[in-house]
Amino acid sequence: MSVVLSERARGSVALVVAGVLWGTGGLAGSLLGQLAGLHPLAVAAYRLLLGGAAAIAVSGKGIPRTRTQIKRVLVVGALFAFFQTTYFAAVALGSVATATMTTIGAAPVMLTIATAIRTRRAPRSWTVLSVVGSLIGLVLLSWEPHTETSNAAIVLALAAAAGFAVLTTRPVDDPLATTAYGCLTGGLLLTPAALALGMALPARPDVLLVAVYFGVVPTALAYAAYFKGLTTAHPVLGALSALLEPLTATILSVAFLHDHLSPQAWGGAALLTAALAVGYWRPEPTSGRAAADGRGSRTDAGRP
Repeated sequence: MSVVLSERARGSVALVVAGVLWGTGGLAGSLLGQLAGLHPLAVAAYRLLLGGAAAIAVSGKGIPRTRTQIKRVLVVGALFAFFQTTYFAAVALGSVATATMTTIGAAPVMLTIATAIRTRRAPRSWTVLSVVGSLIGLVLLSWEPHTETSNAAIVLALAAAAGFAVLTTRPVDDPLATTAYGCLTGGLLLTPAALALGMALPARPDVLLVAVYFGVVPTALAYAAYFKGLTTAHPVLGALSALLEPLTATILSVAFLHDHLSPQAWGGAALLTAALAVGYWRPEPTSGRAAADGRGSRTDAGRP
């Protein structure tokens, strides 16, 4: 039992690390776009290309050769590209706050419902409390009441959430290799559209430093940690961990950009933190229950 708890704890830590690192990516991506004058889709392409290249360089993993490995990389890469495309399309038709709130907020709801349908078992009360509390906290933290958003933007944001949810349920045997070639594949899929929008990157030290950080820290390291955490954590907890991204980004903007939050936003941040703490304190069971009654394994539980 102690080994299982230790593995689960390591998985939870990996998910927290991923969420926090993703939170630094918002500022890095925004800064890269401003410094280089890039369209957000071009920024996303650079993120995946540089992240994939960095992960390959660190891992030393060879090109996938088996049919299973190639299929996994293609699926993950396509999901990366789909998520980025639909998300930035939602931003273009609405706003960053609304697109982020809808995409990140809808994913854990989708996974909770999908898991309940697949397992024919209602989610635990602690899970429901964590998901609902996180959503309310996210809305309070991110809501912009005077921002107009089209129905198309909401649909695209929900599509991005569905893509992220499917990505979260994919079983991953080698997190670093999957991150490396999945990111690279996704970046290559986005490159044609990004080239049409302009991908010229000024060869200045500040631009290159931000680009390298953007590719390595909130992309290669974050996704490797995320996939690692999902090997022992329930997919719903993985989706909830993504909520650490807007929370971290908000804290960083207050600390370094001197942004001021309203009392509503501070209340949302506090509620979001508390709800996530509940999710980690009382996580939805994964292989533990299935192993106890002999009905399944972690690999089966992770399939969509």
